[in-house]
Amino acid sequence: MTQKTVTRADLAEAVYGSVGLSRTESAELVERVLELISDALVTGSNVKLSSFGSFQVRSKNERIGRNPKTGEEVPILPRQVLVFKPSNVLKSKINKSMVGAGK
Repeated sequence: MTQKTVTRADLAEAVYGSVGLSRTESAELVERVLELISDALVTGSNVKLSSFGSFQVRSKNERIGRNPKTGEEVPILPRQVLVFKPSNVLKSKINKSMVGAGK
């Protein structure tokens, strides 16, 4: 089984093939959508894409971690993390594809 990474260029090509915009317009559309999602997350908004999932930024508190090599305790600073929660529709689709592939 080979795993392929979907790139911006792949997304733009898919838009080009299905919507009928030029390749340049398709690439600009993909860039704009990704930019809007990024901007919303940076401002603290949640992003929900129906039948796909939701993205949200969560705050993590400071905690003590341990260096696995030396065992030394080090503080892990407070930070923001991006969390993706897939929708039930996407989960079902993924699970059906695994059953169909015999996994």
